[in-house]
Amino acid sequence: MAARKLRKYILDTNCFIDAAHNADARAAFEAFSLQAAPGLYLSSVVAAELRAGAGKTRATLERLVLEPYVRRSRVVTPSAESWDILGTTLATLAERDGLVLAQARRSFIFDILVAHSCREAGATLISSNTRDLERIERIFAFDFVAPYPKLL
Repeated sequence: MAARKLRKYILDTNCFIDAAHNADARAAFEAFSLQAAPGLYLSSVVAAELRAGAGKTRATLERLVLEPYVRRSRVVTPSAESWDILGTTLATLAERDGLVLAQARRSFIFDILVAHSCREAGATLISSNTRDLERIERIFAFDFVAPYPKLL
């Protein structure tokens, strides 16, 4: 019998935030995380966003959420190519769609880095922000799904 290839997943910032603020989202997040654990990775960009918004709960965030990924070497960080693609993607969107760079949301810029990092890592990005991700996908291909896919 052939072994099933383990899929890699990266959860977007909105998955963590939704789980922290909503009991139903937390239950779905926890169920998916348990099932996907062998292939679950953390984006260093997502970690930075979570740290920035954690305030007084940052120590708890570090200990309970981020440290397990670090300990297991499961952190995906944007490469130099991802940073190059960020600039190219923003320039292309400015030319094609009229994106005003000075008005581009920081979260959108981070989404580009996360998306390209997922592509490089062969991971599927899980995010409820499909509108922005579809916009990015018009520039370069990567895998993403809305929370939470059924695992086989």
